Amino acid sequence: MPSLELKTNVVIAHPKAFCLEFSKFAAEALGKPESYISVSYHYQEYLTFAGSFDPAFLLYITSLNNINPELNQQYSKAFAAYFKEKLGVQDTRGYM
Repeated sequence: MPSLELKTNVVIAHPKAFCLEFSKFAAEALGKPESYISVSYHYQEYLTFAGSFDPAFLLYITSLNNINPELNQQYSKAFAAYFKEKLGVQDTRGYM
């Protein structure tokens, strides 16, 4: 039952729509049915990363039976690309 918690200093104009879209993406990326996915978004105005307030993110993923070093690399690439496209956050500006 994957749970994803996104914290970012990027203001999302339509958070509900973003969360629904992110839920679909997460299900595909993690290879789980969307009915198992839980997503939350938290705007953190004062989130700093690498000493600046430039766009950044922190993503916490909790999931059973599909988190391991090999898959983590695959997931990291997929989620970083998604955040770059949807939020304009560079892949070097976040942790997962």
